[in-house]
Amino acid sequence: MTSDAVTVKAYLAHLPEDRREAIGAVRKAILANLPKGCEERMSRGMIGYVVPHSLYPAGYHCDPTQPLPLAHLASQKNHMALCLLTVYGDPATEQWFRQAWTAAGKKLDTGLGCVRFKQLEQIPLEVIGPAIARVPVEKYIARVGQVLATTSKRRGKKSK
Repeated sequence: MTSDAVTVKAYLAHLPEDRREAIGAVRKAILANLPKGCEERMSRGMIGYVVPHSLYPAGYHCDPTQPLPLAHLASQKNHMALCLLTVYGDPATEQWFRQAWTAAGKKLDTGLGCVRFKQLEQIPLEVIGPAIARVPVEKYIARVGQVLATTSKRRGKKSK
């Protein structure tokens, strides 16, 4: 479920109180640990955390006019979702994340690269901040470049 809100403040204002509280708490953990130079903005109808064009001029490979996404936070129809693109696609970081989450005594509900939750109590905020801070922007950009290069090579081999 995407929003037509053009600002994060407007997005939050339209949420029910319980979701506003939960999204706000997760947002606070993200903002306190957001890598230097990254920005919070509305992105694809959700709260987005992005690597701006000033740090990565190529932008998002699906739409280069958009900045490179780092994470998304959203209120969906039946749950809230936190998509940590720095976690998924990096096996070592994903393993750390899963272990840290379960060590905090919480059940991890994932799907399509996102963690789903219905209440704030279902997520360990003490894991969210370090998950955001764990992957430096330079390393994330390099990994994105490697994935795109690998994907391009695979497509090239298939077309021969």
